[in-house]
Amino acid sequence: MNRPRLPSPKCFARLLAISIIALTTAGMAQAATGDRPAFRFNISPNGYPPYLIVDGAKPSGIMWEVINTIVPRLGYKVMPRKIPRKRVDQMLADDYLDGTPRAVEWTENPENYLFTDAVVNVEEVFFFPKDSGLDFEHPTDLFGKTVVAHLGYLYPTLEPYFADGKIKRFDVSRDRDMFRFVLLGEQFDAALADKLAGQWILRNEGLSDQFRSSTEGISQYGFRLMLRKDWSDFAEDFNRELAVMRDNGELDAILANYR
Repeated sequence: MNRPRLPSPKCFARLLAISIIALTTAGMAQAATGDRPAFRFNISPNGYPPYLIVDGAKPSGIMWEVINTIVPRLGYKVMPRKIPRKRVDQMLADDYLDGTPRAVEWTENPENYLFTDAVVNVEEVFFFPKDSGLDFEHPTDLFGKTVVAHLGYLYPTLEPYFADGKIKRFDVSRDRDMFRFVLLGEQFDAALADKLAGQWILRNEGLSDQFRSSTEGISQYGFRLMLRKDWSDFAEDFNRELAVMRDNGELDAILANYR
């Protein structure tokens, strides 16, 4: 049986040189065309205004603008993916996604993931009609009242009072419907929603002058970028750029567009 002939050292060196040149040329061509690795970012089909807005030709919103400012600086191009919430975690684990906006407190088994510093805080507050005498500092302020809330959401601070009926809860499936119910139904006293999201909805529905938000909220969570644990270097770089944006006013300028 004939054994295959190996190339001579001189021939091998020539082949190696050709390979290096080819790889270098390919790398230069990639740089020349501006090709960069993709960062596959979940924006969800329905979005989460004003953090993610997906009802136009191009996504927008606070998180989208921040991601599209920082990620290209780190050498990536942002590729949006619309993944339903119940499939996101598995898609991330399966390497179909690279990141998704999330609060640690909203995540099952958060220890399985890596979270960046908070981009913005999500604060849940009550929205009352302007002429209402109600305000909120403690759950007892709402005893005997009916609160319009988002279907499926949990509010740990209020759950005991919902359970025993001291505070009544009426659920709707869309945030913007909360405010219509409070305005049109005398049996509803307040809407419970994220402060920025509520302000965004009221502004876009032309209702800003008909509501005020409570002095106190019931919770505050940091809205972050959730990544796989092998993206630790990326997370460190992201946090560094986020700090720069916070210091130089870029982040405040983005937030001002959605208040």
